[in-house]
Amino acid sequence: MPSITDTGVSYAGEFAGKYISAALLSGTTLANNEITILPNVKFKQVVQNVATGNLISSASCDFTDSSSITLTERVIEPQELQVNLEVCKSDFLNNWQALEMGFSAYHELPQSFEDFMLAHVAEKVAEEIEKNIWQGDTAGSAPVNHFDGFEKLIDAVTPGGEITAATVTASNVVDELGKIVDAIPSAVYSKSDLKVYVSSNIARAYQRALGGFAAVGTATDALTPGAGFEGQMYVGRKPMNFDGVNLVMCPGLADNTAVATPSSNLFFGTGLLNDHNEVRVIDMAQYDGSQNVRIIMRMTAGVQFGNASDIVLYN
Repeated sequence: MPSITDTGVSYAGEFAGKYISAALLSGTTLANNEITILPNVKFKQVVQNVATGNLISSASCDFTDSSSITLTERVIEPQELQVNLEVCKSDFLNNWQALEMGFSAYHELPQSFEDFMLAHVAEKVAEEIEKNIWQGDTAGSAPVNHFDGFEKLIDAVTPGGEITAATVTASNVVDELGKIVDAIPSAVYSKSDLKVYVSSNIARAYQRALGGFAAVGTATDALTPGAGFEGQMYVGRKPMNFDGVNLVMCPGLADNTAVATPSSNLFFGTGLLNDHNEVRVIDMAQYDGSQNVRIIMRMTAGVQFGNASDIVLYN
């Protein structure tokens, strides 16, 4: 097999960053900037924490250290990832896209199909990245074995709070969220970017509880203004907020799992803007005479937290 290089039918180069951006950053956690994104991490990046004791002391004529300074660090090392996909152009000859391929025996991949496939691949990549951000385990199996996620990383240390999860339903979700918020350290509770990241089933249960039936008990009561959040018949999604703390639904979290911490304490690292990015659409006809087209993506991704004592893990 001859080596594969860039051809005229390619999205390498100028547009690579745009498609990689779509692939990596269109997952819910990253698209909404729910955690801190560190671009241009070429190999590794150190996340440093600075801790001090009490700084103020009684005044004197001498210089006396008020406190020692403790430096700790965690390292984020994005892993190299790739997508290799091959499709056959002839599979599309008999559908409506055939008109775009012309009547010649030598076909070019329809531009619209290129766009569709790249968008489809980007969406699937974003879905896998979202799951790996939270459930990733390099010792596990696909599709969550690309890099270690927050659940594994936090579970390996002693967080500021750890709660054994229940099976969350609309009837107990308020009590379970209360346990999480109660476990948040006082110094963290005052942070403006404090969030409780919850799995989809917890978010769904909370929405139903806010609707009124779970909280009030009867359809009649649920229609009463003020029941739950304006009752079961209130149109639209209810605010994702609990005791003044924002709730963030993260589809990548395993069921009955939640993490409470400031968003500035969770990091996603990627080489988004560096030379590791690569998105290519390669027509193989000129290389082996086949009707195959290959779609290739290369990227890097990884996560890390800063201070374990600022995290509450519910799992």
